[in-house]
Amino acid sequence: MIKALFLFFDPTVWDRMAQARRGLGFIFASYLLPLLLVVSAVEGGGLVLWGKWQPGVGVIKRFTAGEAVLFEVTQLLLTLAVVFVCAHLIKILGETFHDRHTYSQAFTVVAYALSPVFLLRLLDVFPMMNPLAPWAIGIVLSIWIFYQGLPRVMKPDPSHAFELYVVSSMILFSTTGLVCMLTALCLRGKVDFAHSYLGARILDLLARLHF
Repeated sequence: MIKALFLFFDPTVWDRMAQARRGLGFIFASYLLPLLLVVSAVEGGGLVLWGKWQPGVGVIKRFTAGEAVLFEVTQLLLTLAVVFVCAHLIKILGETFHDRHTYSQAFTVVAYALSPVFLLRLLDVFPMMNPLAPWAIGIVLSIWIFYQGLPRVMKPDPSHAFELYVVSSMILFSTTGLVCMLTALCLRGKVDFAHSYLGARILDLLARLHF
């Protein structure tokens, strides 16, 4: 988590990560998953303790522990899907420019570049905070960090680097924005996620795991 903060202030951190050549499993287990679990725990605790403003009815709703767990598990799965899918798309995109990249390189850039989006979700503990606001700030910071990390980790051909950066940034913007919009609708009472098909399936899974 501390490394995520350094990325914004010290771009040379990318150089050290590129030299270390950590594998996908290492980054996932030692950085990405712990970060998301901490953020989910804090956000979920805020939903239970302080609730969330429901603009449709003009009240602050406190979530039950079960509702908070369902929401956070779903958001965690969607976030992980975004990271894995975006890494795959960016790898494929790089290959269209005849560059050779590994999936681990693309995963490293995406996982670390999106750190501000993940960390700023901590602001969602405030009942009146619209989830779109932290995302908007986070994605701007993420795209800047991505600009620093892409050439250092993936090392695209200089003649194609800017095109790869622009299109990849659009992918990160659209996918994270979609997840944020969906979660914001659920948090603010616009969508009854608990009684949706996906919500029912995840509840089923949690019951089987005796969560």
